Amino acid sequence: MPCSMTVEFDIHVARGRSGRRAVRVGAPLCADPATVGSVPRIAKLMALAIRCEELVRRGEVADYAELARLGHVTRARMTQIMNLLNLAPDIQEEVLFLPRTTKGRDTIGERELRPICAVTDWKKQRRLWRQLQDRPPDP
Repeated sequence: MPCSMTVEFDIHVARGRSGRRAVRVGAPLCADPATVGSVPRIAKLMALAIRCEELVRRGEVADYAELARLGHVTRARMTQIMNLLNLAPDIQEEVLFLPRTTKGRDTIGERELRPICAVTDWKKQRRLWRQLQDRPPDP
């Protein structure tokens, strides 16, 4: 006498570490809204500049030239990154906590911040920063 049995379970397709698609058993994990999207590149560079400055201050690294060698970047690029520390502290904080990018390009890029970093007056920096934030997004 034949016996029939039906087995049901949920599956979903997910990406593994190497980017390959893999079938997983169970419902997909719900993404936490706080982790949806990517951290803006400028926020990562700001954090890097703060960390690098700390390494130099503690004497773990001799100077920015050594940091450039260790990071496999040019000294000029290291200077561009470290110039982010010339921003007013409140602007640095805002840069660190920019909202995640969920679609398209980051709203603010490092090249757009360079002219603001070159200004020594923090009041002028704040005005320029507000103008940068108030501009319409790129299409």
